[in-house]
Amino acid sequence: MNWEAVRRRLPTPSDGSDDRTETAGDAAADDDADPSPTLSRRRLMAGVGGLGALGAGKAVDNIFLGYGILMGTNLLTQDTARLAGERLGPTPFETTVADQTIAVDRGQVHVGGTDASADPEPVISLAGSPADAAEVDDEYGLPGVATELVRDDPPLAAALGDVNATKVDGLRFEFHQYEAFFERVQDADARPFSVMRLRGDRYRPIGTETIHTFTDADPSDPKAVIEGLVGGFREYSGYDLPRYAAGSLEDNVLMGHGDLRDHFESPTTYDALLSGRNTGLFCYEFVHRSIEALHAVPAHEQTAPVFAGVVTDERHKHAYTAVGSVIREDGELVVPVTFVDYTHSTLYDDLLATGVLGRGLRAYDDRHRASDIYWNAYARV
Repeated sequence: MNWEAVRRRLPTPSDGSDDRTETAGDAAADDDADPSPTLSRRRLMAGVGGLGALGAGKAVDNIFLGYGILMGTNLLTQDTARLAGERLGPTPFETTVADQTIAVDRGQVHVGGTDASADPEPVISLAGSPADAAEVDDEYGLPGVATELVRDDPPLAAALGDVNATKVDGLRFEFHQYEAFFERVQDADARPFSVMRLRGDRYRPIGTETIHTFTDADPSDPKAVIEGLVGGFREYSGYDLPRYAAGSLEDNVLMGHGDLRDHFESPTTYDALLSGRNTGLFCYEFVHRSIEALHAVPAHEQTAPVFAGVVTDERHKHAYTAVGSVIREDGELVVPVTFVDYTHSTLYDDLLATGVLGRGLRAYDDRHRASDIYWNAYARV
């Protein structure tokens, strides 16, 4: 076994930078050479050993319980459609189609040339008629953009305004493992511009070359990106076990008094990952990077148009990724949804446990639960 390769994948102490400070500091000094009173890896692991039965009990409770075997619930038994609809709503967007800038905002579709010096004028209301929208498409050479928006947007907006919507005004949710999700979308009448309305603008744009380098996948193929992120996170980062251990000490022994995690923080952007300045990621950081990757290409240029969001599990202090699309079937809108977990897929590899635990990517199962699903309204971004 190549233990040196394993050690390279495991997290190491960092300079304490975060996503918002892209400046890398000096490498952490060796324990014996560091006279400062900071928390070293050796001191941290000694403290973790002191947790004893309390720490073990907390770990068992946090990792194994609450999924419905003895108590609790999971994605397969929850009202997942209600959770998926609670915070999902139409948002403004702007993209380019057929050399025209398309912007949708405040119920209006704006169209203008890509070199226009002023904002495009509104050309049609989303409440207009499909016939009028078809004329706009013909006039500007758009491949059905206005028609799709006018036809799909009013029922979409109406349905998503109801937090208990499982089937309201022609909208319903479906849930699949990610392989079946892509089969469902690719074989259906996909609605990429309705997908764009559901992405939101909370994530900064990431260049497609960066995503290609990180995932070794075509950025326009979201299934390939989802699978390629598994290898990217394993190669360029890992699960931040030292930061997790520091947090356990902070939460379970110090009872929140003092901040131990900050000794092990590092920048987590793609630039930091690819340049080697990141020393490990937490669950929500895997989620943010995965959403950025899936949103790097406009939905109408993807092989299957997708939007993505954050699933939080307060019971287990965990987060993972939700991925959705919009299709039209038999006159109604359908929102297929899937779930993937890069914490599990990365951590299993870090611990050399994939042979026992599997790949860890699939998340629509009885080992995941959801407290909330944040599509375009996650406050921590």
